[in-house]
Amino acid sequence: MRGIQFLVNEDGEKTAVLLDLQEWGDLWEDFYDILVARSRAEEETVSWSDLESELNQENAANGAV
Repeated sequence: MRGIQFLVNEDGEKTAVLLDLQEWGDLWEDFYDILVARSRAEEETVSWSDLESELNQENAANGAV
């Protein structure tokens, strides 16, 4: 495929990939977003109301309006 190169080891096995970001940048961003989401899958979730309260408290403490 144009804009994609594979790095292979001494046995000819593919070990890495190089993407031309001008060609595949949008796709890379989507792929990266999926990787980040999966890496955070086991993290504790926070409800929107709890987050909003925390942000409001921080803003009040910092003198923000």
